[in-house]
Amino acid sequence: MNGSDMEVSIAPVNGVAIESEFAEAFDMKATRVIITGHDRQWALDGARAMTGFATSVIACGIEMAIERELSPAETPDGRPGFAILAFTVSGKELEKQIPRRIGQCVLTCPTSAMYAGIQGDKSVHPKRIPMGKTIRYFGDGHQISKVTYDDAYPRGQRFWRVPVMDGEFICEHDVGRVDGIGGGNFLLLGDSVDAVSTACRAAIDAMGKLPGIITPFPGGVARSGSKVGSKYPALFASTNHAFCPTLKNATETLLRDDETVAMEIVIDGLSFDAIAESMKVGIMAACEVGGGNGLLRVTAGNYGGKLGKHHFHLAEVMQ
Repeated sequence: MNGSDMEVSIAPVNGVAIESEFAEAFDMKATRVIITGHDRQWALDGARAMTGFATSVIACGIEMAIERELSPAETPDGRPGFAILAFTVSGKELEKQIPRRIGQCVLTCPTSAMYAGIQGDKSVHPKRIPMGKTIRYFGDGHQISKVTYDDAYPRGQRFWRVPVMDGEFICEHDVGRVDGIGGGNFLLLGDSVDAVSTACRAAIDAMGKLPGIITPFPGGVARSGSKVGSKYPALFASTNHAFCPTLKNATETLLRDDETVAMEIVIDGLSFDAIAESMKVGIMAACEVGGGNGLLRVTAGNYGGKLGKHHFHLAEVMQ
């Protein structure tokens, strides 16, 4: 689906124009972890804490969000849980961020436990991210480990039991690191905040049902779309002025006369196809509720192909 940049006519969806543009994305390192709790609320509290301040690698160092909720039948310990996807630009950053967030946000959360969400040992995923391997030292010598063996872990799967004040914190030793893609996106443009907000929320709700992707910004949406570079040397990203409605008459603009609001949905995923499918599902959902109600156009953000090698052409995504 990595097609050319040739202009292609795209049929409107429910009266909403789909621009022949492409979203530009780049390689990232990724992993999945699972948090469980005695009840859903504790599991959710731990997941929300761990994914805080994780919207963009520009300043957070990591992009994380809840991928989906897990039923007790889907978790390693038969308790309520949540799967979390995490993306960074380097393996070293992932190795730093994951243990730090476990220690501060999950270890501290009552009744929580932590498991690998990427199955397989070093024979399958040789690149590993430490979890209990690091956190065990909080046990101050009282921690103990248990190793299990099965087809997925012929070399053994190690868990650490760290004593805490409500019992024990169970944490898997490590988790596999895989390749991912960051920066898939599309922009929704309309004539009011209400119109674009409603369309964005419909898109996020629909995309949230798909595996293998996250939308890390608040509510899944970014209103501060950025461009590469700035007039200030210390900044390597700045406001995407071409989509700022207050700058229509002050600088070059990509907004049309009736477009007063633009919001961007950014997607990180474990594969190209997962991101492409989520874009199609999200755009369709946005147009279904937004067509005739103030959503006017869908486009995508890119930097002329200079930022990343993964190009999501809307004409191909919407096929």
